[in-house]
Amino acid sequence: MYYKFSGFAQRLVGATAAAAYNPQGLKPIVSTESPAPISGTTSKLASDFPATDSYLGKNKVPDLQKIFQRADGLPVHLKRGVPDRLLYRTTMALTIGGTIYCLVALYMASQPRQQ
Repeated sequence: MYYKFSGFAQRLVGATAAAAYNPQGLKPIVSTESPAPISGTTSKLASDFPATDSYLGKNKVPDLQKIFQRADGLPVHLKRGVPDRLLYRTTMALTIGGTIYCLVALYMASQPRQQ
């Protein structure tokens, strides 16, 4: 049995297969003709380019997967070594420094003014 969401009853109700796969009366658009070109210029499809073009570069995903999936006990945000450690420590230093600055500013604002 097929179900669809009824907007009127606000719950699931029984439906035919066609109604369940095309909710709210939407019908799939099947066009047999190609759309008209927008401009008179021709454009190359992505499949027309050779797979070894220079702008594609080397696929780095498998190498990065090896680095990030290694079971070495390090958290993910420190897996790439020195640059990650530098960014992490800088972020922590700025966070601690900002917290101290806020506390000092709060302390100074809480003191009465001397005339």
